[in-house]
Amino acid sequence: MENYILYSPAKIGAIELKNHIVMSPMTRSRAIGNIPNELMAEYYAQRADAGLIITEGTAPSPNGLGYSRIPGLYSQEQVEGWKKVTSAVHAKGGKIFVQLMHTGRISHELNMPEGAKILAPSAVKPAGQMWTDSLQMQDFPVPAAMSSEDIVTAKAEFVTAAKNAIEAGFDGVELHGANGYLLEQFLSPISNIRTDNYGGSVENRSRFVIEVAGAVAEAIGKEKTGIRLSPYGLASDMHHYPEIDATYQYLAEQLNAIGIAYIHIVDHTAMGGSPVPLEIKKSIRSIFKNTIILAGGYDQHTAEAALESGLGDLIAFGRPFINNPDLVERHKNNRSLATELRADLFFAAGKEGYTDYPVYNA
Repeated sequence: MENYILYSPAKIGAIELKNHIVMSPMTRSRAIGNIPNELMAEYYAQRADAGLIITEGTAPSPNGLGYSRIPGLYSQEQVEGWKKVTSAVHAKGGKIFVQLMHTGRISHELNMPEGAKILAPSAVKPAGQMWTDSLQMQDFPVPAAMSSEDIVTAKAEFVTAAKNAIEAGFDGVELHGANGYLLEQFLSPISNIRTDNYGGSVENRSRFVIEVAGAVAEAIGKEKTGIRLSPYGLASDMHHYPEIDATYQYLAEQLNAIGIAYIHIVDHTAMGGSPVPLEIKKSIRSIFKNTIILAGGYDQHTAEAALESGLGDLIAFGRPFINNPDLVERHKNNRSLATELRADLFFAAGKEGYTDYPVYNA
């Protein structure tokens, strides 16, 4: 294993990583009051052997707080909370990016603070339900279509949150443009039926994503800015549409022109999601000249093969990090992985099923 590319040092922009392994962003719902805390700091520090940690989705504004107990990055109290996390990870020699996630229409009023609004490109209600702590599962409401002023405000909120991330000690920011949240809602002609210059053509539907990426890159540095994309993904009531390939090829071109640090491509096939054609991954790889992170059901051997092929530069692992805090060492030393995974505690509020998974003990 010592000759694997996977375990050798890597780089994202000017940021040096101790290996090619990324811990995927995973919502864990431990941020009581939407404020990061000591428990979260312990959780991420336990997993700091990853070359790069990408945090759970973090709201850039109260309007983006779709889920129960997810963290934000729009208040000073949240900045101070995140400082505990970044300090703990850096003390272990790790690197950490925060994922900025505006949930858009994937939200419910009961999960949001007073005065927040559920906004989306268009007033298109998603199918399905969402958990609320007060009334359990509830239908998604119809979101309010964003006005021109709402769009300007939302872009500014992403920029402020990115600046807050740097103040909080993060090494960079990942924009969540995947899994059916606000950025992807703009990309799809099914969730975005606008008739202004943010809707209609591929170029118009991509405009909000590109403007947010450009503004964040300008504010904190393009070498500290990445984005996660999920072409062909069906999460959060996304649907396939004829221009998928053209949309993501255009995005790759524009993001390459901005010069952001990476594109993180997620493929949910291993979890029963819609297959992502290899050709679109190859197309993005050929267009985008900086780092490509691949995520989606990899083990150490398939990860190594993806690195050797050049399809990806870094490989992200998700759920295996939940019950294997020492995942890197287990893989590197060919040790068995833990089999107990308490899915019923994925989104609970306490330490159980979060920081109490043990490291390998022979």
